[in-house]
Amino acid sequence: MHDCVMLFLSYFCSHIEDMELENDTRILEFLLLGLSEGPELQPFLFGLFLSMYLVMILGNLLIILAVISVSHLQKPMYFFLANLSFVDICFTSTTIPKLLVNIQTQRKVIPYGSCIVQMYFFILFASLDNFLLTVMAYDCFVAICHPLHYITIMNPQLCGLLVLVSWIMSVLHSLLQTLMVLRLSFCTKVEIPHFFCELNQMIQLACSDTFLNNLVVYSAAVLLAGVPLAGVLYSYSKIVSSIRGISSSQGKHKAFSTCASHLSVVSLFYCTSLGVYLSSAASQSSHSSAVASVMYTMVTPMLNPFIYSLRNKDIKESLNIFFRAATKGPFFNKCLCLQA
Repeated sequence: MHDCVMLFLSYFCSHIEDMELENDTRILEFLLLGLSEGPELQPFLFGLFLSMYLVMILGNLLIILAVISVSHLQKPMYFFLANLSFVDICFTSTTIPKLLVNIQTQRKVIPYGSCIVQMYFFILFASLDNFLLTVMAYDCFVAICHPLHYITIMNPQLCGLLVLVSWIMSVLHSLLQTLMVLRLSFCTKVEIPHFFCELNQMIQLACSDTFLNNLVVYSAAVLLAGVPLAGVLYSYSKIVSSIRGISSSQGKHKAFSTCASHLSVVSLFYCTSLGVYLSSAASQSSHSSAVASVMYTMVTPMLNPFIYSLRNKDIKESLNIFFRAATKGPFFNKCLCLQA
């Protein structure tokens, strides 16, 4: 094991030295081509994405504040929801601000280092989204299939551990993918046909061997996307079986409403992300992939708060309490306590 580690370190160091010796051919910056080069569309795109970004920030912040402030939302389901809202804000903020700046300034250059950092955080928060949705599916499974043991199983220690493991797995995955990109060489001035430094696009633009990179990407996709998706599908298959076993229609409706919002968010996330990659693989059009990527990078995080607000009675009531208390100014904390 020690010999393997030393061999890897020696290879990595020699690769870095080779890059330093070839400064004249090493790429120092990329061009993000964005969604459209038509100058007449730029003001419209800027206004559209700025509006969507502000709505996304406001919606997710309201969810976080409601969960933190209202006492009867101090439950595992809403703890995970607050974490998901925070991750969605970070996820969208890795790409959209840079896109807005590029549209406004008409400057599409992004330095090599900034591109690597953007890619790292994009993969990190995308992975976190995936893991948190899986954790929330497990929470729904326990709530529906084992309601009598729910409080015992979903204790604060387990909830914190599940979120911590999600962060650790996401950080390691993102770090691995980023280190694999750092070993690649980009020999000419490279144009990225996207509005952010997307992993697959960067691998395709490299002028060195990318077999190992593709192997890592596909392996990670199977393990870190396929396995959580399988877990979500298994959880909901058990949930559906349990709901079908309930005799009263009122009981069925109550059980289904418990996880209806999460099911909607899961469907939106996986359908948009899988749709983007399947359509891009079929059409081989980078521009189409960039446009479709807006769905899961911007539209999905923006719609999540609305889905939970409209389909979840507790969230709607808590937001009403929050807004009523906020209008009363100095009595904010006291009102929250009285009304909760």
